[in-house]
Amino acid sequence: MEIKRIGTQPSAKGPADYFTGTVRIDPLYSPPEPARVAMALVTFEPGARTAWHTHPFGQTLIVTAGCGWVQRLGGIKEEIHPGDVVFFEPGEKHWHGATATTAISHIAIQEKLNGSPVDWLEHVSDEQYLK
Repeated sequence: MEIKRIGTQPSAKGPADYFTGTVRIDPLYSPPEPARVAMALVTFEPGARTAWHTHPFGQTLIVTAGCGWVQRLGGIKEEIHPGDVVFFEPGEKHWHGATATTAISHIAIQEKLNGSPVDWLEHVSDEQYLK
């Protein structure tokens, strides 16, 4: 058994290559192989969002605070709230983040393939984000 104590893993700023706006990533746990899961608490300030991306085994988001938006390629932008659980299918191109006026926090859970849980793509444009 291993317990990761709060405060033992530093917060990180969401890299500009993969995020627009102010994003904080608090790692929760990434167990050693052969486990593949990676988990983080991600907080987006108003207007912040991910770039388009996919996950080899899908992704689960558990909304913990605030209000945000999620969208898959070709789908409508949907609002999400605390308690909502979102699942993106493996390989499904999508983005997620805060609304233009409200911050959001969610726990992101995804599995790694060849050491990586995500394939990052192009940034979500302001036009796409506000549409």
